[in-house]
This record gives sequence, C-alpha cells and structure tokens, in this order.
Amino acid sequence: MLVLFNKPYGVVCQFSAHDNHQTLKDYVPLPDVYAAGRLDTDSEGLLILTDDGALQHRLSHPRHKETKTYWVQVEGAPDDADLQPLRLGVDLGDYISQPAQVRIIDQPPALWPRTPPIRERQSIPTSWLEIRIHEGKNRQVRRMTAKVGFPTLRLIRYAIGAHTLSGLAPGTWKILP
Repeated sequence: MLVLFNKPYGVVCQFSAHDNHQTLKDYVPLPDVYAAGRLDTDSEGLLILTDDGALQHRLSHPRHKETKTYWVQVEGAPDDADLQPLRLGVDLGDYISQPAQVRIIDQPPALWPRTPPIRERQSIPTSWLEIRIHEGKNRQVRRMTAKVGFPTLRLIRYAIGAHTLSGLAPGTWKILP
C-alpha cells in the first residue's frame, strides 16, 4: 500500500504520541503504515507512507536518489546569480550538498494559508524558489538557503519523484491504486 499525505505545519512525522505536537496518528488512521522519509515539524507537504518495508527503504534511502521538489519561501529577493552556489553545491560545514536545481517562481497557485503565518518584516521582501534535490539530509534545504543569505521562512515539499501534492489539502491523504 502506498499512501500520499499532505503533512500540515507543526505535525511530527511519527505515529507514537508526542507531548507538544500532533502526530501522523492524528491524521492517518491506517494500521501498520510507516513514513518513507521525514519532514521536519516546521515543514509542510508531501509525505509518503507505506506498509511495505522494502518499498519504505527504497523510497527513503539516499542511494536511490528520488528527486524531491520543494517550494521555498525565503527572506529577501535573490537573483539568478545569488542562487548559483546552490546549483554548484554548498559547504554546510559537516558536508557539501550535492548540486541542486533551483529557480525563482511565483507564489504557487492555490497555496493554503499556513497556521501560524510566517513572520514577515515590512522592510524585507520575500521570494519563492523551487528547489530540486536528490539528498534530503536533516534540515538541508533550510541550511542551504541560509548559507547563501536567504533564510527559509516556509518550506513545502511538493513532490517526491512522480508523486505530488496535487489534489491534497493539508491534513488529507489518499491511497494510490
């Protein structure tokens, strides 16, 4: 079984109870499914769940290099040259990220409001980026954008491989045939 879930902001990617946050169990009442990968509590978007251990491993292991597409709202207004380091790989201290595909985009259409809303400063604009990576290390996209001077304000994983959020409102899920 393969389940696509649109994880809302503030939800922890686990089924066991958490003291401060809602968990997957609060949204997906299916027995014996597990997340194939993770999203930070303060990130939103596509999470794949499955009851197939081999598939879970394949989907979440970096060796299999499923492309992950993120919509990222950043503080500031980068131009194409500002994003070039992301395309080359960024030294994050403990590792150098693999090259990313990055482009400036308009705010994604039909985007739901985030609760709570992002912090906005009147004097600093925000911009949207589409970032595609094959890795997916802990807080990688946030660390990459901060390293090049454009901190992430909102992070939404739109796609994993060919699977997308299309048609899934936050907190909803669907089983793929």
